[in-house]
Amino acid sequence: MWQPDLPAQDAEIAVVWGPPAALFERERKLRAVFNLGAGVDALFKLPTLPADLPIVRLEDAGMAVQMAEYAVWAVVRASRQFDDYVRQQGQGLWNPLPELDRAQWPIGVLGTGVMGTRVAQTLASLDYPVAGWSRSGAVPPGVQGFAGTAQLPAFLARTRVLINTLPLTDDTRNILRRDTLEQLQPNACLINMGRGEHLVEEDLLALLENGRMQGATLDVFRQEPLPSDHPFWSHPRVTITPHVAALSLRRETIAQVADKIGRFMRGEPLTGVVARDRGY
Repeated sequence: MWQPDLPAQDAEIAVVWGPPAALFERERKLRAVFNLGAGVDALFKLPTLPADLPIVRLEDAGMAVQMAEYAVWAVVRASRQFDDYVRQQGQGLWNPLPELDRAQWPIGVLGTGVMGTRVAQTLASLDYPVAGWSRSGAVPPGVQGFAGTAQLPAFLARTRVLINTLPLTDDTRNILRRDTLEQLQPNACLINMGRGEHLVEEDLLALLENGRMQGATLDVFRQEPLPSDHPFWSHPRVTITPHVAALSLRRETIAQVADKIGRFMRGEPLTGVVARDRGY
């Protein structure tokens, strides 16, 4: 365990989550760093991180199914009008609302890695029309694929519910901004499970206020914890959760990291090795 007052341990492996920059200044014999999460953007912010040090990220570890659950919860709340029924209960109203037409709720998943693929598959299994967008355009069966910057406008234009599961890179930072969100279908909804820095918060608030967007479910923010005076807290069409959409499960995480370290030490092929040029 890291202790700043200890001398160098000549460690070969570092297992980290949000490590101090001093770690890489002190431990000069590291052969690899294993990250206790899927996102590695915090590591890339450290100026002391050696440019040639292999980084291996966590894959799934129970997170994908949680992200799928979170997405289903948010999508079904909106499309089945369950929030309206909660309000009606408070008013003592028995008033069945119009039935669900899933064709009116096309879903777009930004990012189709392990997490996004599970989200897309789960929603497609509920008969929602689902599309996925990524660099490669690779998607699971039953999901429409869109690839790269050239196809992003078409992906947005067919989407009413936009779900973000992207990693944070220089290319994806601020991708959820006015000019992209305005390309969504009318009465659009945003579900952000990626990173807070994907979203330009002021742009979302403006689009909610002018009626261009119907609502947002947000799990991640630029500043966490979210400041108590932030307008998201009191906005009637914003739902907030405290970065809990997908938590690394302890047992699965330990088993996966131990397996990856064993493979690395034996010189065997590894999955989850971060490509520095992509940022994930």
